[in-house]
Formats: sequence, structure tokens, C-alpha cells
Amino acid sequence: MVGRQGPVVGRRSLIGAGLGVGAAVFGVGGAGVAYAAGGGDGSAQRRGLGFLGAAMDGYPDHGSVRLAQSYSDQAGLFSTAFTYDNALAVLAQLAGRTAGGLGRAVVLGDALLYAQEHDPVYDDGRLRQAYNVGPYTFFDGSLQPDGFVRADGTANVGTQFGFTGTAVGDMAWAGIALSALARRTGARRFLEGAVRIGAWIERVGRTDEPLGGYKFGVNGADEKLPFTSTEHNTDLVCLFGRLALLTGDRVWRERRARAEAFVKKMWEPAGGFFYTGTNDGVTVNKSPIPEDTQTWTHLALGSRPESHSYSRSLDWAAVELAVVDHAGRRNSTVPTGQTYEGVTFSSASLVANEDAPIAEFQPKPDRSGVWFEGTAHLALALRDRGRAGDETRARRLVASTERAQDLLGAGQTVGGHALPERSGVVSASSPLDTGFGFGYYPYRHVGATAWYLLAATRTNPLRA
Repeated sequence: MVGRQGPVVGRRSLIGAGLGVGAAVFGVGGAGVAYAAGGGDGSAQRRGLGFLGAAMDGYPDHGSVRLAQSYSDQAGLFSTAFTYDNALAVLAQLAGRTAGGLGRAVVLGDALLYAQEHDPVYDDGRLRQAYNVGPYTFFDGSLQPDGFVRADGTANVGTQFGFTGTAVGDMAWAGIALSALARRTGARRFLEGAVRIGAWIERVGRTDEPLGGYKFGVNGADEKLPFTSTEHNTDLVCLFGRLALLTGDRVWRERRARAEAFVKKMWEPAGGFFYTGTNDGVTVNKSPIPEDTQTWTHLALGSRPESHSYSRSLDWAAVELAVVDHAGRRNSTVPTGQTYEGVTFSSASLVANEDAPIAEFQPKPDRSGVWFEGTAHLALALRDRGRAGDETRARRLVASTERAQDLLGAGQTVGGHALPERSGVVSASSPLDTGFGFGYYPYRHVGATAWYLLAATRTNPLRA
């Protein structure tokens, strides 16, 4: 988790070394509004933006083409920049509708295009799971000397952690971010990059298995992975819908319909929730049940009358995955006197073995650890749904997340530089076992911070 103990392995790090996670995979429309709107604390939102800026600027001596480091240094992932996190950072920067935010979003978008165009092996439109954005010495003593752009001009793929695969969900989020930039700037290069992403997904991910949809992607050896994810296909509902609108090409509508059909096959009407996906294209994987398949589905589908019944998944997540974390909880790392409420990652997180480490070199989990990224998903989705009581509940979740930004993760750094005070939301209030072979920890995180900003500004990134 820190230093010689080894790295924290995040949810989007699992396919790089050819690992699978069952079918639990993850996955801009919506009007942005000025920061300080939407019931959040304006100063907290500005500090969140300050963290996103610091994560981009941690290695000033290594070039202007750059991505944001995903986690603070203390997470043990060094200068790793996950594609998913950087796509979210683009969307969060655009949500504020300021010139400064637009400028930073364009820098990140151009870096994603650079990675797409300067892959060291492939020229087919793919992006890797993660990149390095600054130098570091690895746990075995070997030096990684480069910034995001290597001396030979290629993008610095995250090989030391095995983050070399390409997941459909990560690609979809990058395409969503690029399409948002195309809308905002009118720049053709961003739309062209998004179309290349969509074409790669169609070529590599499309499946004619009984459950249909689009499969997970490829591992670091370019081998196709067998899983099909509800979350990935939810992301594609947005991306393909966006491409249909921006290009006028009806083929994207057919692809959107294919992804949406898979998502709806994962619906469990008796319980009012979505299953995670399938491991083989035939049988639905019914356990564990993750949070993001409940909230992202609403954000992508919820505006249409025929999809309103699916919004019951928000109530399932709000009740069945609810947690409250404080120092009295077993294995909690929350300081005495502090309390946080929200949701956890999945149904498995609630029954994690609190006597055993989450993984080798990792701490024991807290069953009540709050997953702040997911808490922000839920807050935004409730605001988007807008039924009686939804706004009150969303405000409580946003306030809990803002309190975490104020009080958790103090003294953390990016690129060895101190982060601005009280800036950036940690991934989790305490060590949290996802139930999918990895955990989240109290380290400041670009993805969690970006989702908080989207929730605070009521910006739905999954609406075509």
C-alpha cells in the first residue's frame, strides 16, 4: 500500500497483467453549471479543482504534454495515470464552464489523443489502461526515468504495474470525454479521436453470444477477455449515442441499441437492481452486486419514460449498500470524532473478512468503509432522478464527501510536492474490500474528486 509494502491495485488495474475480475467491470451531456451551484460548498469545489490541477502539474520538468497522476504518492502507484481517471478529470473541468477549466480539459484531451497516436506498439485507436507521467524508482530498485512522453516520442505505458491492457469501459470514458471536448470546442480532432475509440470497441468488443453486448477488451498480451460487463455496456450507451448525434451516422444508433439491450438483460425486476454481467456470454453472474451498475444505468437511461422503472436501482443502492464509518468500527482508520456516510463498493464489501488482509501487503478491511466515488455516483443520480426526498439524500452524501475532503488524507503529495490544503477526495474513508480481488484506501484520488465535482454541479456525464 505504501512504499515497500507494494502498490494499491485499483479496479481498473486488473486486466493489465492478464487478470480477470469475473464480469465486474466498469464503467457529456448534461448542462454544466457554475461551481458553488447545486447545493455543494463552493470553496470545497474550488479546492477539488485545485487538487485536479496539482495532479496534472506534479512533474513540471517533464514536458507540457501530460496526464494527471491518479492517486497521491502515498498510494504506492507512483506516477500512474489511469485513462479512466483522466477522462473524468476532463469532464469535471468542463463542468465549471470557466476558461481555466476549459484550458486544462483541452490539455488532458490532447494528451489522450497523443497516447492514442503514439502507442509504442499499436496504431489502431486504442488507449492503454494507464500511463506513467513522471520518473520514479520502482520497488525492486529499477528506475523509470521518463515523463508521459518517452525520449523516443512514444507514450509512456505503465508496464511496471502491468497496466498495458485495454478495457472497453476505460475506452468508452475516454471517448465520452473527447466527445464532450468536441462539443465544447468544435475542434475536429477530438471527435475523430472519439470515433477511433468507438471503431476499436466495435471491432474488438462486439459479440454474438446469447447475451450479446460488447465484451471486456484485451489484456496486455492483446488477448481478448471473455467477460461482458453491465457497466461497460452502460458506458457504451452514452458513447455510441453521442457519436450518433455528433457524426450523423446511423450505424452508431444500432451499436447503442446493442449495448442497451445487454444492460436491460441484466435487470432483476424482483429485487430492483442490475447484475454485474456475465463471465461466459451465456449465464448471468449474480454475485457480487456492485454499486456503479445501479447508478450509472440511471444516468445513461433514466431520462426516457420507458426506462423509469429501472431507476428503482437507486433505491436498492441507497438502502442495501449504505454504510456509516467512524472510529468505533472494526478496522476503521477514521480519526476519533469523525463520521462519514455513503455507500460501499458492492454487496460483497459488506461481508468482507475483517480478520484477513484485503490482499498481500494490504491492511484488513472495514466493512463500513465509505467508497466516496460511488457515494458521488449516487448523489448525482438521485439529483438527476429528482423524486421526493432525493435532493435531501443527495445533499447529505455530498456534504459527507466534502467533509472527507476537509479532514481525510492530510499531508499527502503528488510528485513529491505537497498538495494544496484540504484538496482532493480520498477513495475510501477506511480500507475497503470491493469483493473483486482489490481494495480502495484513504488516498486522495482524481476519480473520486472528479465524481464529487460532477455531483456538486449536477453534471450528468452519461447523458448522450
